[in-house]
Amino acid sequence: MGSASVTERGIRIAIDRGGTFTDCVGNPGTGNMEDDIVIKLLSVDPSNYDDAPLEGIRRLLSKFLGKDIPRGEPLDTSKIESIRMGTTVATNALLERKGEDIALVVTKGFKDCLAIGNQSRPNIFALNIQKPEVLYKKVVEIDERVTLEDYAEDPVRHETKAEPIEKAGQDAELVRGMSGEAVRILQRPQEETIRKQLQEVYDSGLKSIAVCLMHGYTFPNHEALIGKVAKEIGFEHVSLSHELMPMIKLVPRTTSACADAYLTPAIKKYISGFEAGFEGGLGSESVKREKGSKGARCEFMQSDGGLVDVKIFSGLRAILSGPAGGVVGYALTSYDPETKIPVIGFDMGGTSTDVSRYGSGRYDHVFETTTAGVTIQSPQLDINTVAAGGGSRLFWKNGLFVVGPESASAHPGPACYRKGGPLTITDANLFLGRLLPDFFPKIFGKKENEGLDAEASEKLFQVLAADINKEVSGGNKDKEMSLDEVAYGFIKIANETMTRPIRSLTEARGHDTSKHRLATFGGAGGQHAVAIAEALGISQILIHRYSSVLSAYGMALADVVDERQEPESKVWSDEKEVREYLQKKMADLKAKSTATLNDQGFEGDNIQFEEYLNVRYRGTESALMIIKPTKEEAEKEYDGDEWAFGKAFVKQHEQEFGFTLPDRDIIVDDVRARGIGKTFEGLEKTVDQQLREIKPKDLPKGEKQYSTSQVYFEGGRQETPIYKLEDIAVGDRIKGPAIIADGTQTIVVTPGASALLINTHVVINIGESDEQDKKVDTKEVDPIMLSIFAHRFMAIAEQMGRALQKTSVSTNVKERLDYSCALFDAEGGLVANAPHLPVHLGSMSTCVRKQAEIWKGKLKRGDVIVSNHPMFGGTHLPDITVVTPAFSGDKIIFYVASRAHHADIGGILPGSMPPHSRELFQEGAAIKSEKLVSEGHFNEERITELLHTEPAQYPGCSGTRCLADNINDLKAQIAANQKGINLISTLIEDYGEDVVQFYMTNIQDNAELSVRNLLKEVSKRFEGQDLSAIDFMDDGSPIKLKITIDAEKGEAVFDFEGTGPEVYGNINAPEAVTYSAIIYCLRCLISEDIPLNQGCLKPIHVKIPKKSFLSPSDNAAVVGGNVLTSQRVTDVVLHAFRACAASQGDCNNLTFGFGGSASDATGRKTETKGFGYYETIAGGSGAGPTWNGTSGVHTHMTNTRITDAEVFERRYPVILREFGLREGSAGKGMHRGGEGVVRDIEFRIPVQVSILSERRCFRPYGLEGGEDAGVGLNIWVRGVEKKKGEEGKAQEYRYISLGGKNTASMTPGERIIINTPGGGGWGKEGGESRVVKQKDPMEGWRKGSLAERQSVAEASA
Repeated sequence: MGSASVTERGIRIAIDRGGTFTDCVGNPGTGNMEDDIVIKLLSVDPSNYDDAPLEGIRRLLSKFLGKDIPRGEPLDTSKIESIRMGTTVATNALLERKGEDIALVVTKGFKDCLAIGNQSRPNIFALNIQKPEVLYKKVVEIDERVTLEDYAEDPVRHETKAEPIEKAGQDAELVRGMSGEAVRILQRPQEETIRKQLQEVYDSGLKSIAVCLMHGYTFPNHEALIGKVAKEIGFEHVSLSHELMPMIKLVPRTTSACADAYLTPAIKKYISGFEAGFEGGLGSESVKREKGSKGARCEFMQSDGGLVDVKIFSGLRAILSGPAGGVVGYALTSYDPETKIPVIGFDMGGTSTDVSRYGSGRYDHVFETTTAGVTIQSPQLDINTVAAGGGSRLFWKNGLFVVGPESASAHPGPACYRKGGPLTITDANLFLGRLLPDFFPKIFGKKENEGLDAEASEKLFQVLAADINKEVSGGNKDKEMSLDEVAYGFIKIANETMTRPIRSLTEARGHDTSKHRLATFGGAGGQHAVAIAEALGISQILIHRYSSVLSAYGMALADVVDERQEPESKVWSDEKEVREYLQKKMADLKAKSTATLNDQGFEGDNIQFEEYLNVRYRGTESALMIIKPTKEEAEKEYDGDEWAFGKAFVKQHEQEFGFTLPDRDIIVDDVRARGIGKTFEGLEKTVDQQLREIKPKDLPKGEKQYSTSQVYFEGGRQETPIYKLEDIAVGDRIKGPAIIADGTQTIVVTPGASALLINTHVVINIGESDEQDKKVDTKEVDPIMLSIFAHRFMAIAEQMGRALQKTSVSTNVKERLDYSCALFDAEGGLVANAPHLPVHLGSMSTCVRKQAEIWKGKLKRGDVIVSNHPMFGGTHLPDITVVTPAFSGDKIIFYVASRAHHADIGGILPGSMPPHSRELFQEGAAIKSEKLVSEGHFNEERITELLHTEPAQYPGCSGTRCLADNINDLKAQIAANQKGINLISTLIEDYGEDVVQFYMTNIQDNAELSVRNLLKEVSKRFEGQDLSAIDFMDDGSPIKLKITIDAEKGEAVFDFEGTGPEVYGNINAPEAVTYSAIIYCLRCLISEDIPLNQGCLKPIHVKIPKKSFLSPSDNAAVVGGNVLTSQRVTDVVLHAFRACAASQGDCNNLTFGFGGSASDATGRKTETKGFGYYETIAGGSGAGPTWNGTSGVHTHMTNTRITDAEVFERRYPVILREFGLREGSAGKGMHRGGEGVVRDIEFRIPVQVSILSERRCFRPYGLEGGEDAGVGLNIWVRGVEKKKGEEGKAQEYRYISLGGKNTASMTPGERIIINTPGGGGWGKEGGESRVVKQKDPMEGWRKGSLAERQSVAEASA
């Protein structure tokens, strides 16, 4: 890297301040790569400097100007053209909770909206539920309220016309909101009251506030008033939700406002300290100055991949500031707009591995992501942390090799960092010779001048290998694994762990991973790139010369961006009127954006726009952000129409979801303009141009070699040449095995691959893999192969799930992800199941085993079975299971199955979840065992009979109310099963049928071993005594359990003798539900991530008395068994183990709606168009020996999310009066239980309302002296006529208890108030707390679309 002479005011500096290192790239103004100077320094080094970026700039200026600049002297900006920076200040403040103390201002009734969030719990198997702490110190509730006048589910689509408030007048009750919807003002805020409330907050010492009111995204006037008053009082920072991100959804918008108020003051403080180090000021304002020392341009990278002027950089947009630079860096250097080959970015650093994707020449943005437990609503690059990077810790757990998610973090770091750290992936690479101490900075040891300590790594591997061999070899020396094999085993598992989420990320969007290139950057990426690419079927890897400082380099290449967005509610149409309306809205946004960019010094052609509409089909939630077609696309696909947003949406929907809905309206939710200030004039030649021109020359053996070393590859150590990157010339090609390194990165080229150097990159082409040549033995279990197969089997179940979601059409499957896919051995034993819905865990295998017995010897290739009957392994009737056998010759070698929740399958009520069913037929179609497909032929006639014709023959019953959706979803289930069979067939091709079968059995043995060990421990704890517990349903039916453990064998009998008889009601639970509850409880008690399969139940013998309500007869109603009784069984099992106090023990199932089929006086069936809505409501969780209960959360067998308050009112004719925590409902104790919630819903039209709930009589128990929690209470606020002569209004409202299970016709103005139960307490009140704070190792991970998808899946239980 040279140092060309500095052009006048030409120095350009780009900096990425990361967690461990700060990277700086400087250019003297020539723009040539060879003139760049690169500096890497520690982010925190207080003994030498206060601020790493300032120190980096000082060192760069010293080099460019050829003179020493003393530390502490203000830096002269006159020679600097621009400074660009990415920073972790915001992320760190969020992670360490070191932001500004703030107050939150919300609408009355919603003070707990962030404490409850979406009510689902982050870890489905954690009894100690950890929700992220809220960011505010105080909440102020404002007595104001607006709602939307119309509702989206209205069958007649009535649309109320209204004028904006400016025209309608300040006193109008009905006005038009920003989104074009009619807004009804129910309660105006009083300015004096607000002033008094805010003054109190100000006087308490809080100077920053976040404001978010119900429907503030479309009606911002009330928020604006609060903002005005707050500024008059003197608040230093005010974040108004409608200014930050005017998008519907109260909870993410409130969190975003809080994050902004919490982080922006911290950022401003940092920036003013940074600016103080310069003479002449920073930012576009300082550049415009006429007199005195001119400042330099200074821009910060935002989470969306665009730069913004230092003066308007805010906390909300800063959270992904650093990683965003890396995405921009690889996107602009690896993607060729001509060949259009998409790129997967693989950024593996010391503390995290981040994955992203770039295709079609634009960034993938997401609008709702979670970082450090805070869900943010703002455009961000879709960056997903998939592992803890080189610092991922290595474990031997339950007979499996496990990597992460725990990290050694920067302190103490890996064992080889000389700080007494644990074993990590970095240590494994070092030990195997894949990481070279010669090339690693010497910054370790007491004096920070020593290299990596290979001995420390080796010592810890000796200890770990001894533990592994003790278990694996059984004293037989021949079976022991060498240190090399152990270390390499961990590398393989690390690669499997990272590959699964990368595949999910690309396939969930409808892309094929093998059609991508892999762009690797970050310090550790080069050591794993080849293995990751091979696993994903990728044939070419690009590693930029600056790959270890690519985030900083990305800052240098990025553009300045100004984002604008407004909400909308228009139905898309090609008619002139609709287009002109949207075009005007877009033009207004562009004008505002242009003005902001003009201010920053951009003019004319330097300003470009990306125009977007956020669009979805009516009745769905999956909105897609559609970009305006380019001229070229419009000519090619849309007859030259550049505003063909509708057609572009249909095309993208088909690609992502595999179908379209031609008879549905297309709704525009938001209009968005992304203004781009172009600062960069294109790069030198692209990778593809260079590859076309280059003539590769294979380097002869020994030429240009730095040294050789013994490096471990598959099968053993090999003599491997080592090259210094700077010694190799452009055009040189090196065949693997080889290692190429410089001072910042190490690239491992495996045997069979080759590396070619071009101007900008090292290009690795993958040849024949050497992985599968090794024959896998089936005599002995190889723990590495066992760990790999555990991942492979789960990956297959996950890919089946994605296929099911992609091809289904119903909201339940596509959006709520209410399904499970699984694979089973030839006997029907569960091998792997995803996602983990507790209620499906044990029951799917019961179903598959039953079907395997029924059809033994009768099935042929192409046959598919369907069943949902409770006596045949079903749970409740809407969950339909589709089972497909896989053959080898004439023999069935395994089964795959998928179970999906169908929105309706007939019965007495829409939704097929009646609260008062007495017989099974009232709950809809019950299918015991039928062929859905016979030798490839889909039996549509028979399935129509089963779902539509047969259920309607019963009195008061209808057939399915959505047959087309049922059939489409069943076809999607068949396709998902086929996907599973194809994937296992590929696995069989790779390893052989005997190997796959061998590990299908052994993965079950592994889970069995974990459960046996647990039972032995429990027996020891209780000194061999039997465990027992009893609890009651609200009707008095007992569930009684005695657990007898055989401590020697690690086996147990779960005996439910004494449980109550079958009930003439719907709380009967099929036997499969009890098995599911037991598996769930065992997994919670093991509290390790074990494979969940049939093995868990092998050491368990379950005795359920026949004809009891846990083993009911064929025709018993069961709808409440799945959602209520399953919760009580869980309570009883956990009580017997003395694991924790009872949680709310309920799902609080609420349904309301109108319409459906009914019989008139003549008995003729009539159809009324209407809608139905179903939700389950959170409560309190139970306290335990080391934790307090959690408030307002779903527990045990369910984890569904609640519909956001604003979406709820937009879709349905309701006003949500209150949704908050129910004070006083928690059980007291040394450790308190969690509080239940209050949900108060007012109806605006006549509807039928039903509630199906429990724990309204028997309180959730406390344990070890802890108190019981409060029971729930369901109230109908009913309007009744007053008697003659009574004063006042003609009607009054009375509070009437509905009991636990009831249905009522409610009229406009009437309400239902559901008070849910709390969780029990643990230990005597006043005892010394033993609460242990647990830190989630994944808290700091960047959770983009991938994590969101997983949490949606786990929230569909």
